[in-house]
Amino acid sequence: MSLRGDYSRAGSDFSVEQDWEKYTPEEHALYRRLFERQSKLVPRYACPEWISAISHLDAAREIPVFEMISKKLRKATGWEIVAVPGLIPDDAFFTHLANRRFPVTVWLRKPEELDYIVEPDVFHDFFGHVPLLFERVYADHLYEYGKGGLKAMRLDAVKFLARLYWFTIEFGLVKTGKGVRAYGAGLMSSGGELAYSVEDPRPKRLPFDLERIMRTEYLIDRYQDSYFVIDSFEHLMRETAPDFTPLYARLKMGTYPIL
Repeated sequence: MSLRGDYSRAGSDFSVEQDWEKYTPEEHALYRRLFERQSKLVPRYACPEWISAISHLDAAREIPVFEMISKKLRKATGWEIVAVPGLIPDDAFFTHLANRRFPVTVWLRKPEELDYIVEPDVFHDFFGHVPLLFERVYADHLYEYGKGGLKAMRLDAVKFLARLYWFTIEFGLVKTGKGVRAYGAGLMSSGGELAYSVEDPRPKRLPFDLERIMRTEYLIDRYQDSYFVIDSFEHLMRETAPDFTPLYARLKMGTYPIL
């Protein structure tokens, strides 16, 4: 699959200038439409930490200026946003995370892609991922994930770590005082899967199990059959703290189906 972004301007770390002034009024209007749609779902389906974090952003009216958000993030958790043309190689992605930089795509989807897009765009990356970077425990977990990713590359185990990312950072659920709620970016930015993941009776909602997650294939073309539920972000940090090397060795000995 050929990637959609303009990589001709990217630096060695795949960063680019955001060029905010080049966004059109139509693009800002589409972003605003997406933001308004998802914001209506958030009170019912998002975890409290995400709801609290979105209040830091003041990003409902137009595509945000990354540097302005980065200034707030640096003060809160030491993170910043780095503009990228789209999907970037694993080593560049993990290196950014390991330096508390979150890559955010600069281009926005087309109007006909309102409900589904194959590659992550600026709305998915910003609305889905950035709010929880204000949550210190979550932000620290993502930092550790970046360091772990660089190690996984050396151990030829990225595919296992990618499953952890998918079922937590992208499609994770968490227990709250009001029941299971979403925190994963893929859910937070989805017009349909957010509600499906939380309240539809069809998918499995499984307790967090690191090894089971790493042997579970994920779905990229439809809603997930299974979601994994953490007790809290502290729980996620605690469960992913041990050295994964022995686990990778066990996993390499077999192949596993979608669960």
